[in-house]
Amino acid sequence: MQPIDDTARRRILDAVDAAFDKQVDFLASLVRCASQRGEETGVQDVVEAALRERGYDVDRFLIDPDMVGKHPAFSPVTVPYDKMANVVGIRKAVAPKGRSLALNAHVDVVPTGNPARWEFPPYDAVRRGDWLYGRGSGDMKAGLSAALFALDAIKAAGFELTADVQLQSVVEEEITGNGAAMALVKGYVADAILIPEPTDEKLVRANSGVNKFAITVEGVPAHPREIGHGISAIDAAVRLIGHLRKLEAKWNEERPSKPFFDDVDNPAALTIGTITGGEWIASVPSSCRVEGRIGFYPGDDPQQRAREFEAFVAEAVAGDPGFRNCPPPRVEWVGVMHAGYALEPGSDAEAMLALAHQAARDGSGPLEAYVMACYLDAAVFAVHGNIPSLVYGPVAENIHAVDERVSLSSLRRVTKTIALFAAGWCGIRS
Repeated sequence: MQPIDDTARRRILDAVDAAFDKQVDFLASLVRCASQRGEETGVQDVVEAALRERGYDVDRFLIDPDMVGKHPAFSPVTVPYDKMANVVGIRKAVAPKGRSLALNAHVDVVPTGNPARWEFPPYDAVRRGDWLYGRGSGDMKAGLSAALFALDAIKAAGFELTADVQLQSVVEEEITGNGAAMALVKGYVADAILIPEPTDEKLVRANSGVNKFAITVEGVPAHPREIGHGISAIDAAVRLIGHLRKLEAKWNEERPSKPFFDDVDNPAALTIGTITGGEWIASVPSSCRVEGRIGFYPGDDPQQRAREFEAFVAEAVAGDPGFRNCPPPRVEWVGVMHAGYALEPGSDAEAMLALAHQAARDGSGPLEAYVMACYLDAAVFAVHGNIPSLVYGPVAENIHAVDERVSLSSLRRVTKTIALFAAGWCGIRS
């Protein structure tokens, strides 16, 4: 397909502007649905209703835990999946002749932390100036609204796409990636996929592979009067975290030989997310559990990296007298175990997005690209589906933190870009 003409471009951009207040209202309705892991039903109800009222064919389906271990896109499961559903809207083209497109967004969010630290309640979706606040506003319910309203704008401008399009609303991105994996194995693929994660209106050139782990450290319990006979599992866990920092540094030293990562400060980005331990305030703790994630490079085998991690833990503990008389720590894999991916320059999809990015800004500002050292669902489609996978979305601040917020002016521009990209990629007819 060729870039659309200027008249069609102007009509589509005007349609985005005309509906933008409704788009912000829709985004606010998504943010007001608290959708932490296992609590996504409400927000998926909103998404499903929005798709049905627009005439999409809708498929709502659960993640099948039996697929874990049968398809390499799936990561370990630690919770029931009986209430965790994806929603996909499908619009088939009449006499298709263009290239198909999938727009994907995740609706699961991370916990808020202490709500008292937020300027506004985290699920109130408060708007102040250019910003809409709330957990999930930037990561990534704004992107979902952009995908939906971009397709709306094409229709409102008097056009229809000449290729099939999907809008995928998935769960589990924040922990396993199994929502995207389930969409893939159910056959929801396309000639290109775009995921509007918050990227400051830049394209993600590559992302890290990620393994998420839990380590249980066992100490030697004791009464405080015999503290010298005990070994605190909490103290031992802190020592182990110190050792893991050395592994992080070792993996980071590999970056000069890795394409696109030589300028990334901390590709491994070891993150200790939770630590729980002890049984009683006045007892030397016998057990401590540490949970976290560590990254690696595109092309690396996550299973091989897991084996390296386990061997490092065993060797570090064996050489540390602080663990003498303690059972060996137990390493478990409790979330995403997935390879990273790199989007090689030169694809038709990237070229079309670059044109759309500039056209949405009246020709100003080339599309920039950067590396994101974290897991992205795009890796599922790129690695296991060999699909050109674009990650591009609005400016957001404080994601996974206090006072998460998304820029509405940026969201407007991104919605325009996605609309023009879809029109150019799929083709349009009046």
